[in-house]
Amino acid sequence: MLIFFYLFAAAAVLLALGLIVLRSPVYCAMSLVGTFLCVAAIFLLLGNEFVAAIQVLIYAGAIMVLFLFVIMLLNLRAEVGKPMHIGVPQLLGVAIAVGILAQLISVFFSAAAKLGPLGEYSGQRVAEEGSLAIVGKLLLTEYVVPFEIISVLLMIAVMGAVVLAKRRPQQHVEEGS
Repeated sequence: MLIFFYLFAAAAVLLALGLIVLRSPVYCAMSLVGTFLCVAAIFLLLGNEFVAAIQVLIYAGAIMVLFLFVIMLLNLRAEVGKPMHIGVPQLLGVAIAVGILAQLISVFFSAAAKLGPLGEYSGQRVAEEGSLAIVGKLLLTEYVVPFEIISVLLMIAVMGAVVLAKRRPQQHVEEGS
């Protein structure tokens, strides 16, 4: 079972790297779908079928459809043959990424990263009540404000895609008219 976890984790990391490296926006979107599916498979291996199903339905389904609509509406094309220019923004991005990686590594190897006492929802309680009931109760009580904020942000993203789709390119006035 552990070997499958490592396989899906490695595939997720490779697909996420493909998301960064690939030049075509459509290939990047497909790489992101693969990453979402690998994460859903990891959730399945951990025994959380509900979160895996939500991962596939919401992220790999709805969010990726929104991304693909934006890619199609903006008519993005791959920059084939154009050499990659390394400037100050790219170097700054690499420096920030290395800094975040260093912080992550220091957190994982610190004494605070050790597992503490069981939380409010232990494995036994989740088995008794069911993960769906617990997630639903938490989502609609303690986390209702973040849940609503996310729904508003998604609605704004959809409205932005519609506005971009409705926008027509300005037609140039013909000379001599």
